[in-house]
Amino acid sequence: MVDGTSRKTNEKNGRSSTLRQMKQEYAELLPKAFKRFSMKSALRTGLPTLGFYLRKRSLPASEKPALFTMNILPPMMTVWYHIVRKHLGDAVDITIFDCSGKLKASEFPQARVQKFLNLYASTKSDIFLRDIAKHRKIGWICDDDMFPVSSEMTEVLRREFADENTAAVSFRPRDWWHFEIDGKSYEPMSSYCTAFNRHILVDTEHLSLGPANGNMHPSHIGKSPGRYDTCDKANEILIQKGYRCFIVPEQERNTYLTGFSGVSGAVMLLYHFKNPEEVLRYYEEPPEDQWSGNMLFGTLAAMLAICVVQELYTELKGMPYPLRALPERSVLEALLDSRRKYLRQDQHEHEAMIRTSEARLKAAL
Repeated sequence: MVDGTSRKTNEKNGRSSTLRQMKQEYAELLPKAFKRFSMKSALRTGLPTLGFYLRKRSLPASEKPALFTMNILPPMMTVWYHIVRKHLGDAVDITIFDCSGKLKASEFPQARVQKFLNLYASTKSDIFLRDIAKHRKIGWICDDDMFPVSSEMTEVLRREFADENTAAVSFRPRDWWHFEIDGKSYEPMSSYCTAFNRHILVDTEHLSLGPANGNMHPSHIGKSPGRYDTCDKANEILIQKGYRCFIVPEQERNTYLTGFSGVSGAVMLLYHFKNPEEVLRYYEEPPEDQWSGNMLFGTLAAMLAICVVQELYTELKGMPYPLRALPERSVLEALLDSRRKYLRQDQHEHEAMIRTSEARLKAAL
């Protein structure tokens, strides 16, 4: 016979076990979704990637910056390309790595579109800088959720790269940690929207943008990062060797660039789930206190960003892009409202950034 105390203990342990299992399932879903997406998209991108390696066609020599992005969500690329063409025009030559295999090259007539395996972002960026842009001084990497909204960006590059010791120009650095090198502090330039002097980065120093372990630089939000993300280790080495890595001043950044961050996780969920109801269950089932973590809020905020992109795409094309699992924006907004009391201050600030970016993108379109 089980007494009342034992029964309550068993029930409590059962609930704790269920919560741990649920938390583990949520933590494991995104990596599985990424892997599944990469395998399925490889059916469309595998042979074109092989063809690229066999040919390795570089851009012709030119003074123009070579601008590079990579994409897994077609409507995002449509909006990005439209805004880049409107604000940068023929001042840059665009290369797009289509990692979903779903882009139609004919819709991007002033860009080179290459279907490519969904490898690490740093690997694809290295390939671009080393092979595609090998005849250019400036190789410019820009995430497809970062939108250049000023023609003055190319003038910034011209001005700053006139200093032959300038190795990079960043329009959007990381803001949650910083380098401490020889007693001086430096903002990490990131690879969100950063242009490189290839002659320094590739030809002279032979550096990769790949990640690395051992990042013990100071964090602004607690413990040290522990890991160098894309571009960080190369950034550190360039500074240590005395090169100039120019960071556009904070008060000027919004003049040149707007956008989102961390959208890829939500994209993976949209590819993983079959309908909006499954997406909503993903957010509705966890205990509410889990919303103070990063995963649930981060992917939900990214879902809202995708809704913004869908609205912009619809404005450009006259109809929405088929995203079978994307819930209605009003439903996502209501879900966010119901969890708002659990959010951290930095998460409220992230939401505000999405609202600001939406307004700026609609004005820039």
